Amino acid sequence: MNTQIIKDKIKNDYILNNLASFFDNEIYLVGGSVRDILQGKELSDRDLIVTDEDAKVFAQKTAEMFDGVLVPLDEENKIYRVVLNDKINYLDITNPIENSLEQDILRRDLTINAICVNIKTGEIYDKVDGLKDFENKILREIREENFTDDPLRILRVFRFYSALGFNISQNLENILKKHASLINKPAKERIEYELMKLFGGKNAHLSLLKMDKCGILEQIFPFVKELKQVPPNAHHHLDLFHHSVETVKQIQNIYENSEDFVKEHLDKIDFGGFSRLAHLKLAGFMHDIGKFSCWFIEKDTGRHRFYKHEDAGAKLCPEILKNLSFSNKQIKYIQTIIKNHMYATMVVCSPQLTDKIMMRFVRKADQDAIDMITIAKADRLSALGPEITEEIVNENLTMLSKLQDFYIESLETLEPLPKLLDGNEIMEILNIKPSAQLGKILNNLHEAQLNGEITTKEEAIVFVKSFKI
Repeated sequence: MNTQIIKDKIKNDYILNNLASFFDNEIYLVGGSVRDILQGKELSDRDLIVTDEDAKVFAQKTAEMFDGVLVPLDEENKIYRVVLNDKINYLDITNPIENSLEQDILRRDLTINAICVNIKTGEIYDKVDGLKDFENKILREIREENFTDDPLRILRVFRFYSALGFNISQNLENILKKHASLINKPAKERIEYELMKLFGGKNAHLSLLKMDKCGILEQIFPFVKELKQVPPNAHHHLDLFHHSVETVKQIQNIYENSEDFVKEHLDKIDFGGFSRLAHLKLAGFMHDIGKFSCWFIEKDTGRHRFYKHEDAGAKLCPEILKNLSFSNKQIKYIQTIIKNHMYATMVVCSPQLTDKIMMRFVRKADQDAIDMITIAKADRLSALGPEITEEIVNENLTMLSKLQDFYIESLETLEPLPKLLDGNEIMEILNIKPSAQLGKILNNLHEAQLNGEITTKEEAIVFVKSFKI
């Protein structure tokens, strides 16, 4: 391992270089920041340990130096964040556990997260051979008790497995299996964060399989037990569990091979602090959770049927995610994707795929159009049963790409649907009060607009008057 790369990066880093130049303290860059350097990433967050001064005092000095803002993260454990005025760079500053750098290192989870660098001297402190494990692409534990002290570290292993693609050492895998029952002890908010990090990783599908092997996946997602009971059928070459995992894999593959516009859309952080792609892969994993409850086999044909499974799955989704402390916006997005995971395919399977039909999809899917098309493609590529020919797959993917191209091109001229009538106006026209019927009329009016049947206020008034009160 070329340690000079680490030293040069720290020396050329404006923020770290200033800290080393202006303060006489013994300051170490540690953990994820060192790992980011080894991966060739640009630093925005810098994890620091200061050994010879109270972390809060040092953080206050640092905030003043960079004209930043001091944010206490954990007063009890003396962890402080300094957010610089560019709102991009920040420093997480703490003291070593038991005032000992060595003890601090030995209390961490993985060897690759325990590499320290003195930012003033460039000396690398690597007591647990983290550099060697990074070079060999191995995730290795430091001490077993670190995982029982904080069971969230069990889930963190799979997050790093997803992000880095490193092998999990056999001893670490044994530890994960041994203590799998502890996985739900940490606060649900912490579990949600690690799950989203996991789904944001390139190897999320492999991580899910490894979690299942270690007896952890069903404890976080109990619905996995039901997925495993649905076998392959004429349309699916995989059982439902492996189909769901394969869908996650295919979403990642589609993303990697997409044009820049699609990648930029899926890279957006619109809710939950994580990308649309990470949320879409979670939705992909959950897209068929309604199938088990809707499953029956036709007596005369032996065919497996799952009528309205998308609606059933959408109803199951909120409680599952609420129990894991997902936000309302995250839940709404994932629920929308589950409910509409077949919508794009149904559109392109229309007898005649006209611009009017595609525009209705564009209007209805709105900002989730690319997401719905992507999961439809992934679902198709993950279901290759004996009745699904290569011709069927290629035709479906071609038409879905056509729909996506239409959506992207329409954005140049597309304007929001005008609000022709609001609820108050409809109540006045029909002389009715707020009711379920009013909601139904508003929905029907919106659908008529989506279909292009109504374009003016006059037409909307005639449409509303046609309802029998």
